[in-house]
Amino acid sequence: MLCEADFRRPQGLERLVEAIRDPHLPPMRLMEVCGTHTMALARTGVRQLLPPQVKLISGPGCPVCVTPANVMDEVLRIAALPGVTLTTYGDLMRVPGSKPGFDLRRQKALGADIQVVYSPMDALELAKAHPEQQVVFLGVGFETTAPVTALAVLEAQRQGLQNFSLLCLLKATPPALRALLSQEDFGVDGFLCPGHVATILGADAFLFLPQEYEKPAVVAGFEAGDLVAALHLLITQVKNHAPKLENEYTRAVSREGNQMAQGVMAQVLDPKDDTWRGLGNIPNSGFGLKPEFAAYDAAARFGFSPAPQTTPSPCRCGDVICGRIGPRECPLFGTVCTPDNPVGPCMVSGEGACAAAYLYGRE
Repeated sequence: MLCEADFRRPQGLERLVEAIRDPHLPPMRLMEVCGTHTMALARTGVRQLLPPQVKLISGPGCPVCVTPANVMDEVLRIAALPGVTLTTYGDLMRVPGSKPGFDLRRQKALGADIQVVYSPMDALELAKAHPEQQVVFLGVGFETTAPVTALAVLEAQRQGLQNFSLLCLLKATPPALRALLSQEDFGVDGFLCPGHVATILGADAFLFLPQEYEKPAVVAGFEAGDLVAALHLLITQVKNHAPKLENEYTRAVSREGNQMAQGVMAQVLDPKDDTWRGLGNIPNSGFGLKPEFAAYDAAARFGFSPAPQTTPSPCRCGDVICGRIGPRECPLFGTVCTPDNPVGPCMVSGEGACAAAYLYGRE
């Protein structure tokens, strides 16, 4: 019996590697949901440990990647408004809208006041220091960043700030997985579940995968040993036709999750329908501010209304996100689309599948 301590020792890691390279394994497709997993699997070389019959594909776990181009168009419009300071995490600066090459970095070069911050609390400080400006925080992320974003709204209310607002583009992970599983052409045999999201929601948030869809699921950490151990558990489940939820990341993830963080989210945010790149509109897959926090809603303040996207794009990020194709199957990969000249968000983000495949020479 292998336990978590095994992969902390070199001989334990060797045993795990040997186990997942069983030549008698049946063909299987496994999806890592988290963008941080995607990059870690590529960077550490764990993908190369897998036998050819085990295919590891990326899912919709990069918040930058799942933000549609028409939504970015509206972000760019708001950023250009006079008297507005748009604050954002750095990985959004180079995400293009529907017009190729036009992103927040270019908007800033044209004179827009756009500031990169490390936390929504930094945006609050900017609002306090510049009362003449309307400071907008671009809240993109999953349940991992939702609590601190909600906390910033509570703090803005406590301080009575009139010039701070949140453009809430936060998204919920479980509804996206349900949407994927409802697609007729979606053939995935098991899921490597996101450790960061599970620290907030708890491992049990992914129980629906084995219970409702009979899909093996393992919550995983982010070190090479975590990933190898989690893949061993997941492959064993698939091989034995024994779907269940297992938690490899026990040192950080409990069954119930962080109830204080969940409480802050519930106090400030309501679920809402939202649109994902590649997946379309998904019920209850996003978050919006509760009515009592309407004064801090940038969407209401600035009339946020993305136009329908009618022009098809040659970028295949949507198909990569949904696991329909690998990054190298996109005709733009590595030629027209590179990290220095990205066409789609999957090549921009530090959690993007295309960036991982390009930087580390493998998908």
